[in-house]
Amino acid sequence: MSPIRTPDGRYIVVRGRLWRASNPDLGDAERQALVNDLMDARRRVGSTSGALRAEARADVDRAKRALGERGPVWWTDGAPDLNRHLVRNTLYADWFAGLSANAL
Repeated sequence: MSPIRTPDGRYIVVRGRLWRASNPDLGDAERQALVNDLMDARRRVGSTSGALRAEARADVDRAKRALGERGPVWWTDGAPDLNRHLVRNTLYADWFAGLSANAL
């Protein structure tokens, strides 16, 4: 089951918290290459230590920034970044409260 996305597509909701979604303007091939890089880096974080782990974490950060999940926001209307905020404390609170239990 895919995660719930906010109506504007900017965030996914995980356990009541907003997480910035990938930039929808990325092409499918580019997005998949970045996701592959991200997954590879995450595996290396879990299987290495010391300097190699630090390098893998930096690779995770680079991939997430390229995907638009970290760093400057990918939208252009000036709306604030609510990444990691609890949904109930944001402008999405009423929308989220209105979702049926089956959607969660």
